[in-house]
Amino acid sequence: MDFEIRTAREDEYRRLGEITGQAYAGDGLLDQNGDDRYLNVLRDVAGRAGDGEVLVAVRDGEVLGGVTFAAPGSRLADIARQGEAEFRMLAVAAEARGQGVGEALVRACAERACALDGVTALVLSTQPAMRGAQRIYERLGFVRTPERDWSPIPELSLLTYRLEL
Repeated sequence: MDFEIRTAREDEYRRLGEITGQAYAGDGLLDQNGDDRYLNVLRDVAGRAGDGEVLVAVRDGEVLGGVTFAAPGSRLADIARQGEAEFRMLAVAAEARGQGVGEALVRACAERACALDGVTALVLSTQPAMRGAQRIYERLGFVRTPERDWSPIPELSLLTYRLEL
């Protein structure tokens, strides 16, 4: 691995916000979001950093991607139950895809969840179209939990996964 995974610094928030917005918009994942409300949420890394841990993958000072880790009790957690941590907004820059960046970010979230007392699982929500991300989750041992699938807005259904730690 020729990149580092660590907590994002404030001077990296803008770039990670751009990467996250571009990843979702470029992959057509915001088509159900008629206004730019969720795009603005994706770009607001500083806002997420106050309620979760924003991790980045960096190579030679360049941000390659990031993810937001939500420990139990974080207002960023959408589906986590007692004893579960959650991660959200996994995104990798187009030019860094296929290099293990996404997988390394997910592994870092699993490591953080394992380090928390009382946390026995890591959960996430994903759009059906996010097949590349789903392959990472399945390869790492996440299991689909269709009984927990949900819709944040009527036009968008999300799939859920869980990793027993």
